[in-house]
Amino acid sequence: MRSHQRHQAILHLLEIQNSVSVSDLVARFGVSEMTVRRDLDALEKQGLLQRVHGGAIPARSRGYEPPFLNRSLEHREEKRRIARKAVEFVHDGDSLALDVGTTTLEVAQAIKDKHNLTVITPSYRIAGLLTENPHSRVILTGGILRPGELSLVGRMAEDAFRNFFVDKLFLGVGGIDLDAGLTEYNIEDALVKQAMLRSAREVTVVADASKFGRVAFAAVAPLEKITRIITDDSLSPDIVSVLQERDIEVILV
Repeated sequence: MRSHQRHQAILHLLEIQNSVSVSDLVARFGVSEMTVRRDLDALEKQGLLQRVHGGAIPARSRGYEPPFLNRSLEHREEKRRIARKAVEFVHDGDSLALDVGTTTLEVAQAIKDKHNLTVITPSYRIAGLLTENPHSRVILTGGILRPGELSLVGRMAEDAFRNFFVDKLFLGVGGIDLDAGLTEYNIEDALVKQAMLRSAREVTVVADASKFGRVAFAAVAPLEKITRIITDDSLSPDIVSVLQERDIEVILV
């Protein structure tokens, strides 16, 4: 098992049991104590866990949403690769829903030169970016503007997706877990995402591999609700196999 696979497995264990011990990880992975300690140190430096005597605990609660700026600086190259692949599924004339988030913002950057698109989004950032293209129509949902995130939430945002039906949705999430499904930190954002899912004929989740094994506070949807996932190539082959068994297309970039 490679280091990035162990890291994902460690984070998944923390989501399930809220703590891990060095001795248990040594036995589970069949590696040395020094290797496990290096893994935990690396994850702590990324802010993904907190070292304690003999092991580690989660760095944050399930309801803690890292600031948008912090998230935008993480896994930037992976997010750009994901966006470049996502744009291959967008064709001139499509109607799209673009979710809020740092990866969907990269998707918006990648599609902004497409022609004759109709894009509906609850993201103030994405709407502002896409208005630079005079050849497409942009619909910004109404709603309550969340400071920092600049996402629109509430009844007006949800109603916008009840009144429109789109060809394709590009969805961002706080966490992806094989059991818990898609989850999000903020319950109001989760409700808007649920409305977006109901409005779309085809659903593509865009998320880097660090989101896998993570369970955030609010449920969005079971994995069976999505068409495909585009993620980076550090995702564990075991997770890929399970997703494919559930008839979800997995694209690694």
